[in-house]
Amino acid sequence: MNIWDKAVDFHGHTCGGLALGVRAAIEAKKRFGIDRAEDEEVVCITENDACGVDGIQSVLGCTMGKGNLIYHGTGKFAFNFYSRKTGESFRLMARDKKEGLHGQEYIEYVLTAPVEDVFIESDTKLPLPRPAKALNSVKCEICGEAAPENKIRLMDGKHVCLDCYEDYNRGW
Repeated sequence: MNIWDKAVDFHGHTCGGLALGVRAAIEAKKRFGIDRAEDEEVVCITENDACGVDGIQSVLGCTMGKGNLIYHGTGKFAFNFYSRKTGESFRLMARDKKEGLHGQEYIEYVLTAPVEDVFIESDTKLPLPRPAKALNSVKCEICGEAAPENKIRLMDGKHVCLDCYEDYNRGW
């Protein structure tokens, strides 16, 4: 099975968004000289939570579970890529959709056109995140469910999870 078919199988259908993610991931593989991220040697900070993210996961092997896929919700169809080995990084932002291309025609264009016709390249806007680490779990004193210590808040002298936490503000 080829890269595109694997990505479609993972995502569930064909679409232009998936094609953009696949193409961005292929570009990262080329630039960083890797096949697939086994651990955190490659990091992707995605600025969107759309179909293209599945292309990044399928092709590049960046996942939230491994800690090398991070969501930074600007809503822009952009991906920031980092190599921990070389220190290299770059950002790809999808160009406006090419007029007159729809469906399979657009997908073929995204997958085969010169990368500079599909994306605007720039420097990354965010610093390389620290490697993921295991955190201690703390039980919420209200619901009893455990959460990592960085997600626990102190409320009325109790350690509570984000679901149970009631933020205090004065209306502004």
